[in-house]
Amino acid sequence: MGNLGWYQLLTTLAKKVGGPKNLLLLTAGGGYVIIRTIEAGGKKVVKLIRNKTDNKKVNYLSTHDVNETKVDENGVVFTKGDIFNVIAVDGDSVLIEIVNHNDNPYFVSSNFLKSISNFQ
Repeated sequence: MGNLGWYQLLTTLAKKVGGPKNLLLLTAGGGYVIIRTIEAGGKKVVKLIRNKTDNKKVNYLSTHDVNETKVDENGVVFTKGDIFNVIAVDGDSVLIEIVNHNDNPYFVSSNFLKSISNFQ
């Protein structure tokens, strides 16, 4: 390429496309098309990821109201008026989610739940 380097390359390309204005327009137009294509692909990927994570909703077995304020043996505080959703039951152990609690889920004894709520 000689000692002119990039200048010689740009002048050669500009001559092939009809001048420096055309080279600038082609470069800008090509960049716009490439960026919009990448953006559209990125939006599709984000949409697919959101759909995958949104489909992981928990199916609750039942919902119950707490009738009295108590703390179970693990230190979980149940306040009168709280609502909890039953996620799973295994023998005496019940996996629950208390609505508007940050530390969900909790394992609680079914006997304890029966004593403070309408859980059967």
